Amino acid sequence: MKYLKQLILFAALCCSTQIVYGQKKIQLSTYAKISVVTVAPGTELYSKFGHSAFRIQDPLYRLDIVYNYGVFDFNAPNFYTNFTKGKLVYKLARYPFQYFLENNKQEKRWVKEQVLALNPVQKQVFFDYLENNAKPKNASYLYDPFFNNCATKMRDVTQKVLGNTVQFNTNYTQEGTTLRTLMNSKLHWNTWGNLGLNLALGNRLDQEVTATEYMYLPEFVFKGFEEATFFEKNQPKKLLEKTQTILEAKAAAFKADTISPFFIGCLLLLLGMRITYNDVRKKQHTKWFDFVLFLSTGAIGVVLVYLSFFSNHTTTPNNLNLLWAFAPNCVLAFVFLQKQLPAYLKYYLYLLLAGLLCIPVFWIASVQLFAWSLTPIFLLMTVRILFLQYTILPTTHSQNTP
Repeated sequence: MKYLKQLILFAALCCSTQIVYGQKKIQLSTYAKISVVTVAPGTELYSKFGHSAFRIQDPLYRLDIVYNYGVFDFNAPNFYTNFTKGKLVYKLARYPFQYFLENNKQEKRWVKEQVLALNPVQKQVFFDYLENNAKPKNASYLYDPFFNNCATKMRDVTQKVLGNTVQFNTNYTQEGTTLRTLMNSKLHWNTWGNLGLNLALGNRLDQEVTATEYMYLPEFVFKGFEEATFFEKNQPKKLLEKTQTILEAKAAAFKADTISPFFIGCLLLLLGMRITYNDVRKKQHTKWFDFVLFLSTGAIGVVLVYLSFFSNHTTTPNNLNLLWAFAPNCVLAFVFLQKQLPAYLKYYLYLLLAGLLCIPVFWIASVQLFAWSLTPIFLLMTVRILFLQYTILPTTHSQNTP
């Protein structure tokens, strides 16, 4: 969610709005409107899922403010360290809606608005809640991309203000849908973003989602608010007054990366097959290739172990990518540089082969879905392990036999 430009504006504009409105509590007029704003997905990875925000208008005060829960600061202390640890802090930013709209216009993203059908008292409570939440001491919150983000805030804040009588539309739900399938629906399968996210996230994402969990995506916030109801004086009432498009734009292109992970994976597979063919034909062992292959998969495994066991991310534990990205491979890689391969290597490779053979079983059973762009790597590792098991190791062991 790209709002660094708005952070600069926010520093100045927020000060000015606080000077105008911050000296006394505003009593909204009967002309005030409270809206949920939905923004189309963008072209960058952080914007692929769309965006949601609140908008409050009151022409009597010339008030048109957006309350944006999607602001973060790359320059914050320890930003990347905290991100890795799963302690990413976002904040609620309050600034003129015209800058929000201009930013999305520049990025060519459509903007739709759902005006809430609230009475004056409810509008005032909504406004007071957001104003208090936007204060510096209250604005920051611990971000979670699936359970506590800019989209889920629309649902949660609305329920806090109007009470648990709010019933969101659930006609969009489908049996068997998971957080991962929802995530993948917003990303082309053959992109580095899709690969990275599917690689890093464990099988918590492969559990079937509830209707409210759909609403981590702005698309389903929009659908959830459509036909939603709440109770007023013990009578059911539609939550929305109207829906309108306030900025038109074509949907962002949904395409693979130019240099895609599947393309790179296929090149590595072809290279590996060629090297293996030459090794078999010439009865040799290309040690540097196995060193690179096992060192790189081990390095990926180390990162996944950290994310699974030592970070605060809620969706990285229980990651079955560790079946192929095996962290001990980092050490094993140096064994391949030895003149004689040790006997225990055969049993270690059996373990790796078993892990690789489990992947299609877990994949078909939907225990965890894997990135399709990884399939050439799975094939490469399987072929290379079989080559080592049945061509190199028997020869090595026979040479060591007295």
